[in-house]
Amino acid sequence: MRGELKIADFGWSVHAPHNRRRTLCGTLDYLPPEMVEGRDHDSSVDVWGLGVLTYEFLFGAPPFEAAGHQETYRRIVRVDLQLPDAPRVSDGARDFVRKLLVKDVSARMRMEDIPKHAWIRTTADPKALA
Repeated sequence: MRGELKIADFGWSVHAPHNRRRTLCGTLDYLPPEMVEGRDHDSSVDVWGLGVLTYEFLFGAPPFEAAGHQETYRRIVRVDLQLPDAPRVSDGARDFVRKLLVKDVSARMRMEDIPKHAWIRTTADPKALA
């Protein structure tokens, strides 16, 4: 092992020949607004999921977690994103999370742009980005 971490969850994986889905499936905390609202969705939901996971790694809890399911759904749909002051997280990491957790799918960071983000470029192993 060279200190590499790879995370995968294929529990809700699906074959989607036309890259568009309408089904609502997945862990509540990771659902993007378009799924909660019952809209078509594509692979950009994975970018949202990465944003939720990154937030959890940085801050220790899901970004939209609330006392009940309905309140969590509401916070997701509104993208009620709050980046706490503690623990201390770099501005670059905060910017990365903000660019992943965007309601407008067309404004959300694209998967191919993730390795180009300044925070990723300064913290990731350059060989892994090649």
